[in-house]
Amino acid sequence: MKKKIVIVGGGFAGIELVSQLKDSSAYDVVLVDLNNYNFFPPLLYQVASGFMEPSAISYPFRKILRGKNNVRFRLGALQKVVPSENKIILSNGEVQYDILIMATGTETNFFGNENIERDALPMKTIGDALALRNLVFTRLERATRVEDPLHRKKLLSFVIAGAGPTGVELSGILAEMRKHIIMKDYPELIKDDLGEIYLLDGLDAVLASMSEKTQQYTKRKLEGLGVKVKLNTLVKDFEDGVVFLSDGTTIASKNLIWAAGVSAKVFDGFKKEDYGRGRRLVTDAFNKVKGYDNIYAVGDTALLEGDAKYPDGHPQVAQVAIQMADNLGENLKKKEGQWQPFNYSDKGSMAIIGRNKAVTDGPNERFFLKGFPAWFIWIFVHIMSLVNYKNRLRALYDWIGYYFSKDQSFRMIIKPRDTSRK
Repeated sequence: MKKKIVIVGGGFAGIELVSQLKDSSAYDVVLVDLNNYNFFPPLLYQVASGFMEPSAISYPFRKILRGKNNVRFRLGALQKVVPSENKIILSNGEVQYDILIMATGTETNFFGNENIERDALPMKTIGDALALRNLVFTRLERATRVEDPLHRKKLLSFVIAGAGPTGVELSGILAEMRKHIIMKDYPELIKDDLGEIYLLDGLDAVLASMSEKTQQYTKRKLEGLGVKVKLNTLVKDFEDGVVFLSDGTTIASKNLIWAAGVSAKVFDGFKKEDYGRGRRLVTDAFNKVKGYDNIYAVGDTALLEGDAKYPDGHPQVAQVAIQMADNLGENLKKKEGQWQPFNYSDKGSMAIIGRNKAVTDGPNERFFLKGFPAWFIWIFVHIMSLVNYKNRLRALYDWIGYYFSKDQSFRMIIKPRDTSRK
């Protein structure tokens, strides 16, 4: 009789597990997600800035699962795990399992600041990206009607907290928009109206996880685009259009974009001691959650013990999630005595700054690329990482258009209808 595997989360790890188990004669698989589509988080900033449409980086789960006869999809938000009964409770019912795999990823960490959580804009979901797109272009439209130049500058200044890849990519693309698009589309504005773009980080470098050469090049190119980079500086509060910083200074801006940290998601049913650093589920070298016989965790939500090279846990990046899922999927197809422990293979890291500007560190920082070669590699890797050929062709078409025109046409303000009166 087939065992039932329930995978919670359809991100990089969840989709890789489905790929591994789709033809298995030993398992029936249920993929659970609170959305009915998979999306590609590294390109959210392109949607947020109007350079790509959401459908270019997302794809429906049910279409992905066509022809995979032992895999089913269940739409629902996980609310509780009940290990004693081998079931999970969703927002719309219950699902039994023989094996549970947690691939729930991360959520934005606001570090307990209620003002920032309420008023800042995160960058974790398609909804976040569309909210930021709406905000950017609504601010521009409003600025064309405002008489006070100081108020216009406040509307059009953007503060980005967190100088990791997301913060670097967002600040770079906003700077390129300011340079190539805004003055053409908004003739009511003059150059002095456009405000500033700030990139802040509490550490002493941008892209802190990458090589020193990468950090220096990225900072230099961002500043060349007009981005004001402030390091060793934290955002302490955000209230009434003022960003308060840890050095005692303030920035007058209506717009705080929060890319400063993430933490794994916590669910009822697990014990406090099941979680470790970053609220990640503590697992053994085979991704089995400690204290459970049939629950596993992979990707950003897993804190895997037993790898001497990563005593504080593996990086919360796509390659780790994919490799963990691949290893667990292969193990599940073997007898337990034949299982192999997880061993992460660093394939390098990269970030894009702007048109013809990117950085790439080779595996274990063995080499460093910058400029057009790194930009070309970034484009190729991200196109090939999209879930199917349709998305890849659409992304390639969008990028070719932007490369030659320095422009794109997805700058629509699209908001849901207000149904609050009903």
